[in-house]
Amino acid sequence: MFLSIPYYPGVGKSSLVHLLCQNQVLGNPSWTVGCSVDVRVQDYKEGTPEEKAYYIELWDVGGSIGSASSVKSTRAVFYNSVNEALNKDSSPTGVIVSNGEYDREQFAENPVPLLLIGTKFDQIPETKRSEVLTRTAFLSEDFNAEEINLDCTNPRYLAAGTSNAVKLSRFFDKVRKSALFTVMQNFPEMHQIRPLC
Repeated sequence: MFLSIPYYPGVGKSSLVHLLCQNQVLGNPSWTVGCSVDVRVQDYKEGTPEEKAYYIELWDVGGSIGSASSVKSTRAVFYNSVNEALNKDSSPTGVIVSNGEYDREQFAENPVPLLLIGTKFDQIPETKRSEVLTRTAFLSEDFNAEEINLDCTNPRYLAAGTSNAVKLSRFFDKVRKSALFTVMQNFPEMHQIRPLC
């Protein structure tokens, strides 16, 4: 299973991926050129009899600054055959969001699990945090998504047992369940295959 991180430049994708996969702060983040892939081990249904470890590939596609056509062509190299849940470009499989405006009813039946992550919580002035958190709460409600706001320079924001860690674990479980459902729908013969371990 893999997850891709949106391609906007300078939003903290590399710091987020490093924190998620290495459980430590990325000391000196730089621009990602092309695509960087990191792996996270995740326990599906942690704490239940069905618990099973699996790997998640996190693709950090470098943000591109330039013309819309160059951004689109760069992204296409890495997003080939990927179903984007939110897409500013017109897409038969994506929900269209343009100029920050969207129709919230488009998200009501969206089967793709979504998680909104703010990566630079530490850079929001104390006086503005309440306003920003209120705005992101409304946005996550519209998208039918969980939300997490992080300071990617502080690993405590994803420490075990925190609400952020719980939301992240639930999100990865939803993604895993969704991926398994899709495989079983497309390949019914997979029901006959049993795991080796």
